[in-house]
Amino acid sequence: MGVLDGNSKQQPLHYGEINDLWSFSMKAKGCISTNRAFLNHAEDKELKGVLKDIINQAELEASECDSILIANGIVPFPAWPDRPEAKFEDIPVGARFSDQEIAAMAGADTSLGLVACSQIMGMSIREDIGALFGKYHMTKAALGLKILKMCKDKGWIVPPPLQLKRPELVEV
Repeated sequence: MGVLDGNSKQQPLHYGEINDLWSFSMKAKGCISTNRAFLNHAEDKELKGVLKDIINQAELEASECDSILIANGIVPFPAWPDRPEAKFEDIPVGARFSDQEIAAMAGADTSLGLVACSQIMGMSIREDIGALFGKYHMTKAALGLKILKMCKDKGWIVPPPLQLKRPELVEV
């Protein structure tokens, strides 16, 4: 029986998987901190709900990645201190992020998370690690669609240049 036989959770992590788990946990903890700050800046109730969903997902990701790291003798990235809550009105107008800016940053961060999950899934040799990041990928895809729909509904989306007039094709 080889070292990569049997239950994948009993198999050793390779160095890439260790680095990916550690880095993903670090990014998730940064996501939690950033989105808690964004909650202080956001006015829109639907946007606040999306930010809470993002925070909850990032907390789950950090917890699950940290559990795997700890089970394999690796010290995870430390959590950032909790941010104090601030009242929207107490944030000076010039220092506030707008709801449109927050939504755009949340969408961009979610799309980068999709790419990271895909890369980790492709590099993993332990099935449980690939499946874990497949689960995260599906959740991030759903969050991304939710953010996109919200931005379209509220008129916050700034599309790239659209090709409204197509050139006529000349047959040769």
